[in-house]
Parts: sequence; structure tokens; C-alpha cells
Amino acid sequence: MKKTVSKSISHGRIAENRRAKFDYSIVDTIEAGIVLLGSEVKSLRLGRASIAEAYATEEYGHVVLINSNIPEYSSAALGQNHEPKRVRRLLIHKKEKNKILGQIKKDGCTVVPLSLFFNQRGLAKISLGIAEGKKKVDKREVIKKRDWDREKHRLLKNNN
Repeated sequence: MKKTVSKSISHGRIAENRRAKFDYSIVDTIEAGIVLLGSEVKSLRLGRASIAEAYATEEYGHVVLINSNIPEYSSAALGQNHEPKRVRRLLIHKKEKNKILGQIKKDGCTVVPLSLFFNQRGLAKISLGIAEGKKKVDKREVIKKRDWDREKHRLLKNNN
């Protein structure tokens, strides 16, 4: 008899928002828990999620994650599945919540998810970044610096 090995994620990164660090300058980061349904956790354990277009905001006094996509779990019982892009409540300490809400009200600041992961205890967590938008000029400077560093590394490697 062969044993089947499941490829589920018990801890580690599920999804990452790489574009956020390019489009925004991250001022501060906060780790938060997420209120999830059972089928959402099963889908996350398969490594299926997208937070590229997601953001956090306030709704009825709670901080919520909007526009995050966790696809439906195919093996869920009939009627037990979830909506893929539903609004998900975030679990944050009161001080951090007040800090985030103050930053949201500040002009030019937004809260973007940086990564979605399972911690060592197996709980789903999300890393949020309080961010300010970058101008096009700033993005060009980042690209120039990255290209120069790459070229410099290449030159040093060839000279040795």
C-alpha cells in the first residue's frame, strides 16, 4: 500500500504582495490575525490565495481586509463553501487598531497587506504595512538604483 503525501502548508508563507513595496513606501508593519471559515483555512493550506489587490480599512469599528481572494475549496461539503472575495475581519490589539485607524484618516496613507502566512502554531496571520504612495519619479529612482547595483556586482565579479 502506498501512502499519499499531502502537499499542505502547516506553517510558512502562503501569499506575498511584492508589488506593494514597489508602489508604496512602507512606514510601519503590523501583524494581525484573520477571522476565517473552515473551507478558507483548507484552501489556504493548499497554498491558494491572492492579496495583490487587497487593502485594509475600517468598517463598523473593526479593521477589515477587502478584496483578498481565497478560492473556494473544491472538497468542501455542499453549502459549506465560502465566497472567494468576501470581507474578512482582522484581529488586532486595541492600540494597533487605533494606530491603523489614525493612519487611514491621515491624507495619503493606506494599509496594504504585505504577506499572508501560517505562524509556528499553525494560525493564519497577515502582515500589514502602513504605506504612503510613491510618485513616479521615486519609482524610477528605485529602478535606476537596482540596475546600477546589478551592474556594479557584475563588474566586480568579472574583475576578480
